[in-house]
Amino acid sequence: MFAIVRTGGKQYRVAAGDKIAVEKIEGEAGDTVSLGDILLAGDGGEVKDAKGLVVSAEIIAQTRGEKVIVFKKRRRHNYRRRNGHRQSLTLLRILAVGDAKKAAPKKEAAPKAEAAPAAEAKAAPAQEAPKKEAAPKKAAAPKKEAAPKAEAEKKPAAKKAAPKKDA
Repeated sequence: MFAIVRTGGKQYRVAAGDKIAVEKIEGEAGDTVSLGDILLAGDGGEVKDAKGLVVSAEIIAQTRGEKVIVFKKRRRHNYRRRNGHRQSLTLLRILAVGDAKKAAPKKEAAPKAEAAPAAEAKAAPAQEAPKKEAAPKKAAAPKKEAAPKAEAEKKPAAKKAAPKKDA
């Protein structure tokens, strides 16, 4: 049985036992993930209903693709930019293509449950420590008043002479 799944904006034809490289999916090597966005399913030459189907896969490794050089140039403007990019990828081994009941369940995040008691333990010592009170602020010195400005007499702007005409 095969299926066409969509992940990371791309479509892949998969069957049990296939290995594929897809856009990065969160998880560690050995975790089991399920790909639920199935576009088409089939068995041999027959097309089957894709509703309720789930593709389960195991993460083999988190890796990066080949480097792609991005080169920008605008002719006659002395403008050249060279940049590189490596896409993060996840290598998957397809375990099963089938019903949601038959597919292997996704591993639960056990480290999060263990992290909660540790967070409580860290919070407890913070509560036990006595709080230090802030020192009282010093009163600001009174500001001196500015001296009154002497009134300056303003002269009217000088007028420009009219341009001379050559006759």
